[in-house]
Amino acid sequence: MPTKAELKKLANPVKLKVRRGDKVMIIAGKDKGQIGYIAAVSPKENKVIVLKENPENPDQPLPLNQVIKHRKAKQQGERSARIALPSPINISNVMVLDPKTGQPTRIGRRKEGDNLVRYAKKSGEVIKTDDSK
Repeated sequence: MPTKAELKKLANPVKLKVRRGDKVMIIAGKDKGQIGYIAAVSPKENKVIVLKENPENPDQPLPLNQVIKHRKAKQQGERSARIALPSPINISNVMVLDPKTGQPTRIGRRKEGDNLVRYAKKSGEVIKTDDSK
């Protein structure tokens, strides 16, 4: 039987400040200072996957906070390979970039008209979501 605290957590899910497609800067870890965009968000685990654009091949983005997986050759003619996979990073280790200045900023939410919008705390600029990535 779930405890009262667990039931409360299930009833009121935490609202996250980041969304898929946001431009972010990593502020902690081995890729500190790198800029990319959020490819996936996992609210249950408080994790995000961050990718950055690849100038050589725009269709194949590069993973940030990557881990190397070694794949052994299964057949005679096949080669072994080292594959770079994106590893999830905690939401607290990324900050959304201000659309006006390009600097990392905290995010607030305010009501404009009928809808709730996210805005950058540094400049007050509304953050538009780009889910096309």
